[in-house]
Amino acid sequence: GSASLDTSALSGESAPYDVGEGGEVLAGSVNLNGVLTIEVTKPFGESVVLKILDLVQNAALKKARTENFITRFARVYTPVVVFLALALAVIPPLVSPGADLFKWINRALVFLVVSCPCALVVSVPLSYFGGIGGASRRGILVKGSSFLDALTQVDTVVFDKTGTLTKGAFKVGEIRPAEGFTEDELLEIAAYAEAFSPHPIGLSIQKAFGEKIDLKRVLDSEVISGKGVRSVVDGDEVLAGNAALMEEYGVDLPDDLVGQGAGTAVFVAVNRVFTGLLMIEDEITPDSAVAVEEIRALDVKNIAMLTGDRRQAAKRAADALGLDAVYSGLLPHQKVEVVEKLMDGVPSSGKLVFVGDGINDAPVLARADIGIAMGALGSDAAIEAADVVLMTDEPSKVAEAMRIAKKTRRIVLQNVALALSAKIIILLLGAFGLTTMWAAVFGDVGVTLIAVLNSIRTLGRDK
Repeated sequence: GSASLDTSALSGESAPYDVGEGGEVLAGSVNLNGVLTIEVTKPFGESVVLKILDLVQNAALKKARTENFITRFARVYTPVVVFLALALAVIPPLVSPGADLFKWINRALVFLVVSCPCALVVSVPLSYFGGIGGASRRGILVKGSSFLDALTQVDTVVFDKTGTLTKGAFKVGEIRPAEGFTEDELLEIAAYAEAFSPHPIGLSIQKAFGEKIDLKRVLDSEVISGKGVRSVVDGDEVLAGNAALMEEYGVDLPDDLVGQGAGTAVFVAVNRVFTGLLMIEDEITPDSAVAVEEIRALDVKNIAMLTGDRRQAAKRAADALGLDAVYSGLLPHQKVEVVEKLMDGVPSSGKLVFVGDGINDAPVLARADIGIAMGALGSDAAIEAADVVLMTDEPSKVAEAMRIAKKTRRIVLQNVALALSAKIIILLLGAFGLTTMWAAVFGDVGVTLIAVLNSIRTLGRDK
């Protein structure tokens, strides 16, 4: 049989892949129309999907694990202050024979109480938990505090195109009628030619026409697999399809039109005379422009796009959004290579974020410093490989996640500064006998409560 397949999750190519008898069908393709009898030629272990998942596992091994700073700090800090408290209780009476042993023991106890790292050990993880919880309330799932922290250091953001910055659905863009025809006339001719076509491109032309089609005017219609349609409309033969269809029926095309344009070209001919062409484009989501603008406002140095699409379509989308760089015609392993090169150019203090949704994006999501998967349209493989999952298809949530991360980081630093400064002051005063046990209790429990209350702010709106 013959059919049009959606392979965008595998290749990133938004245009349907037409396959006929003897053609190769990749595991993971979605049949859009037609009936196929498929013979399995390779075991599952050699399938494209499994190879991509293997790439994910290999890429994930290249990630360094971030150790928890507070755990390391407490591991060193706690025994040190216990030793200092013991020294404070024992050494002065030994050095000075007239010293009051009970007075120095009291000072040591004050020192020990106030030195308890509760405020740090409790408030810092709580701040991150609050940040992660606050993000989840906005449809942003962060898989760990280390990734939330990494979002505060973003230098480069790389987007996939299809299904991330674009809708992954077709629309009619530019209409170029030949001499003697208007745009409306050309669109009507093409819509009637595609009246019986189940192909997504044909459906987008019918949608653009917007009027009810009188099927009585279409006397005959034939889908020519991989090329287009041939219909008889009002007694005239109408061809609508690619350049190969025009060549098959001997239609001469203007040289300046072949291979041009930023989308998929649908050529139209009436009675084998060129009538014009329609450019079919993958529509950019309105939220994409907002996302790019908000990400730039967060001092991100470089915003790029990777795609399996043709260069013209990729460049059009990049120019419309004002991106810094675009890499087109890439296979999954090539996307990983490009991201690794971009990571080499990122400063040691910066991080690279990749945002994608398809199965083909999974290796890149795993390889990037921070992988963000679009959830609603995303594949299971992409979500599994990602560090952050967006539950809605809004690229602007990348900027929102970064704002939440920055707010959480600010609150963490506030808590650390509050706890350390309060404890250092009370510790010094306690060592010289200038404070009481009640002040020590406040330095421990009181400061902990203040830090905890401050941590709860992470659940609020990001600013």
